[in-house]
Amino acid sequence: MEAKKSLKAVAACALSVAMLFAGAACGTSDGSDDAASSDSGSKSSELTGYDVSSVQKDDDIAKLLPDYVTKDGKLTIGMDTSYAPAEFLAEDGKTPVGFDVDIAKALAQVFGLEADPETANFDSIIPSVGSKYDIGISSFTVTKERLEAVDFVSHFDAGSAWAVKKGNPNKIDTSDLCGKKVAVQTATMQETEANKIAKQCEADGKDKLEVISSKLQTDVTTNVVTGKADVFYADSPVAGYAIAQTDGQLEMLGKVEGVAPEGIVIKKGDSQMDEAVQKAVQKLIDDGTYLKILKYWGVEGGAIETSEINTPGAE
Repeated sequence: MEAKKSLKAVAACALSVAMLFAGAACGTSDGSDDAASSDSGSKSSELTGYDVSSVQKDDDIAKLLPDYVTKDGKLTIGMDTSYAPAEFLAEDGKTPVGFDVDIAKALAQVFGLEADPETANFDSIIPSVGSKYDIGISSFTVTKERLEAVDFVSHFDAGSAWAVKKGNPNKIDTSDLCGKKVAVQTATMQETEANKIAKQCEADGKDKLEVISSKLQTDVTTNVVTGKADVFYADSPVAGYAIAQTDGQLEMLGKVEGVAPEGIVIKKGDSQMDEAVQKAVQKLIDDGTYLKILKYWGVEGGAIETSEINTPGAE
């Protein structure tokens, strides 16, 4: 993985850019910078995570959990920790942090379980939920295709954004990408969309669009910084953070597109787990913990008011 700049050095920029993108995607932020600061008493310049230790177990919700989840006392979560600010590794290179990580920890608190976030490749998570992992939380957009394989409980809204080198020296126009090189993360909806565009270029007899897929978002970002790709396509909060991490080398191209719900992955047909997770997410929304977590990371523009089970948001 590419060595990252110190989070301490870029934290303020990362938060402001991520908030800008999330706000553009989902509407005006619910609070001011002062409110975000006052609601995030545990906040540090290293962005180690919002402290959810005060979240209490809810016995009524916890008893909904199936035995395969509770038997070891842990809530095991699969996540791709290359997708800041949702889920990534802290400066120690091994501790998962991010707003999805904090939400996962808060859910574990509601269930009375120990949170056990585990790093995995993005494309391996869905097939492993229900066996290796109790749930998956990794910026998964809820799509009809994914709903054929797993269940989802919505917990965030995000759009997609394009990023290019500062000043757009290659004059990239997202309405005509034929002949260009597009970087995406493997198994994301952005990869699917880029491949659709590539097929259309071919069908129209235009120059080939090359889709460069990488397992890690850090590599996706690096491909544009180094010139291997002309543009990258990613979830809007992730794009905002990635741009901030490059210290002015990249910029957003155009506006945020296609706002859709992201969700927590659950084994297909496990209605008991669906209900437990949905009620737990809704509890965190209602008691204010959820919004405090998002404010800590500067992505409150993607906040939802109601968590839903299996509601598709994208094709």
